[in-house]
Amino acid sequence: MPLINKPDATLTRKNIPRAHEIDLYTLAMRCSFIFSSSLVMDTDVCRVIELLDRLQRSGELPPPKLQALQRVLQSKFCAAIREVYEQLYDTLDIVGGPEVRAQATAKATVAAFAASEGHAHPRVVELPKTEEGLGFNIMGGKEQNSPIYISRVIPGGVADRQGGLKRGDQLLSVNGVNVEGEHHEKAVELLKAAQGSVKLVVRYTPKVLEEMEARFEKLRSARRRQQHTSHSSLESRG
Repeated sequence: MPLINKPDATLTRKNIPRAHEIDLYTLAMRCSFIFSSSLVMDTDVCRVIELLDRLQRSGELPPPKLQALQRVLQSKFCAAIREVYEQLYDTLDIVGGPEVRAQATAKATVAAFAASEGHAHPRVVELPKTEEGLGFNIMGGKEQNSPIYISRVIPGGVADRQGGLKRGDQLLSVNGVNVEGEHHEKAVELLKAAQGSVKLVVRYTPKVLEEMEARFEKLRSARRRQQHTSHSSLESRG
């Protein structure tokens, strides 16, 4: 359930789950539902923090619990949720009014972060689209039974100069289009089609990339051995 149900809802103590009822990870997940009531997300977070301050001064809840909730709302994790929510809201293809769009975006945001549990959290990287390209290479895809990854950030290129993209980032979406489980060529087409700039949602999982590269190298080595064996067999018969 969202913490705030309508765009004009007034923030009250009833909107905030009691500190003993949920863990901090769950509260952070619910941050995206706070944002679903309004596009002024920084203001929403400030309003929640202000309410927690008032509750703390009133003595109605134990200060350590309230301070823990405040730390979550002021954390980089909650900021990352807000950033991904904003990106998804602007780009998701949703039919319906602002409230329907906001609720759908909140659910998509929670799904993105839930899928990343145990890994780095999703983040948004925006790159300018210039004649020199975007400055990175990707590998993987559905046809290779693997996620799509940033395999190389070209030194001195656009992505390298911008600094937000890393080798080992898994590509989750391109300009709002989900590429998880998609073919390699689909991601390439979306990157090529971008005009002016491209917004990427990524998460950093370098160990998975290393495992994928090791698997590909093993397959390449097996093919080379097979080709060598076939060539030797032909020579012996000749």
